[in-house]
Amino acid sequence: MIHISPSILAADTAHLAAAVRAAEAGGADSLHVDVMDGRYVANYAFSPKTLADLRRVTRLPLHAHLEVSNPDDVLSLFAAAEMIIVQEDTTPDLAATVAAVRRLGCQVGVGVNRSRSVEALASVLPQVDLLLVMAVEPGFGGQPFDASVLDKVRWLHAQRRAQRLHFAIGVDGGVNLTTIGECVAAGADFFAVGSAAFTGDIAASVQALRNAATTSMALRR
Repeated sequence: MIHISPSILAADTAHLAAAVRAAEAGGADSLHVDVMDGRYVANYAFSPKTLADLRRVTRLPLHAHLEVSNPDDVLSLFAAAEMIIVQEDTTPDLAATVAAVRRLGCQVGVGVNRSRSVEALASVLPQVDLLLVMAVEPGFGGQPFDASVLDKVRWLHAQRRAQRLHFAIGVDGGVNLTTIGECVAAGADFFAVGSAAFTGDIAASVQALRNAATTSMALRR
């Protein structure tokens, strides 16, 4: 199954409700909400209030991606999200953080930066719903896709198959109509998409991304 999660970091926040409704009309599966504290990354973005406001304009599941230096301290603030994604290098005990997210009743995602080892996360794979590979440096949209991270995707795909696990393999950053096919071919099925989703006719852009991914998935099989 292909999962398209438009990232509102790339949306026009002056017209966020309209942009979100257009993404939903285009067949988006969820919304990706980046949360940034100016410490883990040199940028600021979104808050628990954003989740509450989005609830009033969409029925799409909300995914809170905590790109913050202290996720364990703020998890409960984002319990309204269907999924909480934490960066693996921001918590001293990733397994404990994953368990804490579960206790809140949320699905669990773990993000890994392109400079970090994905093999080190082997023990947590059975406990997560999503392993999100960052194809850019976290913090800012519009960066070019780093194809070297596809090796991480291939490793995760092999592990999922060998162990018969069920987590989604995601890619975040630089995903567009060209790179989404490369990601699918490597084994990914979940995409946090910013600029390529919230551009031009948003509904058509989201649908085009799904079509490109679905075509590549058919070829992979």
